Amino acid sequence: MERIRNWACFGGQQEVWRHTSTSLGCTMEFAVYLPPQASEKNAKLPVLYYLSGLTCTWENMVAKAGAQRYAAEHGLILVVPDTSPRGVNIPGEDESYDFGSGAGFYVDATQAPWARHYRMYSYVTQELPALIGEHFPMAEMARSGIFGHSMGGHGALICAFRNPQLYRSVSAFAPIVAPSRVPWGEKAFTGYLGADRAAWAAWDATALASNTDWRKPVLIDQGMADEFLESQLKPQLLANAAAGAGIPLTLRLQAGYDHSYYFIASFIGEHIAHHAQQLRR
Repeated sequence: MERIRNWACFGGQQEVWRHTSTSLGCTMEFAVYLPPQASEKNAKLPVLYYLSGLTCTWENMVAKAGAQRYAAEHGLILVVPDTSPRGVNIPGEDESYDFGSGAGFYVDATQAPWARHYRMYSYVTQELPALIGEHFPMAEMARSGIFGHSMGGHGALICAFRNPQLYRSVSAFAPIVAPSRVPWGEKAFTGYLGADRAAWAAWDATALASNTDWRKPVLIDQGMADEFLESQLKPQLLANAAAGAGIPLTLRLQAGYDHSYYFIASFIGEHIAHHAQQLRR
């Protein structure tokens, strides 16, 4: 672990760390925001993970969302990983925006040549929390939440639904809720998981809804002017599945908002408040 950048921000510190990942077999970077409360003696603060969307790194969220202000207000540690392994030299990994570099989809790949490095699910749910717990003594790992945008919203939902014992809160901005049924997900899942669609269900939030023990509140915001709403996102599929399974899900359809970080910045404070309320319990 090496801290490579840091800035003062809303009374706390925005940091960027680099490490060698055992899950991914490469060097990775992630961002950590430590609110001002982290410097208090014997501080124990909740941890909130944010998963970014296609083509992004940690920097998009850190620079554009304005999340640090609200993390400081509520006393939350904010952790933002990258979206895929980097520099692993798999042929074709840099050829498209929606598969390979910047598009790990937060699954553990089973197909060659991706299975060796493209294990973002294990990285997010196991390796990264272990690093945070080891190197940030003010982090209270038993109080963790997760949220994300688009591909990262998909990642947050499946991480929570598959691991209700690890996370106390979840939310998403414009998530890909049914990747098995939309072009982005079909392309990624075929490449990473193979052609057997039955194997995809374990990585699909809508499919997982009927098999998860998750019963804590779920918050989803979706812009109605989002160009990907009908073709790639389809939030009503998850809303219907959650209703049938008894999962308390709130889907807010926001008129005039698109898929950009202007949309995320408009509602990030409400999402962090949602997590803060659950993580205080």
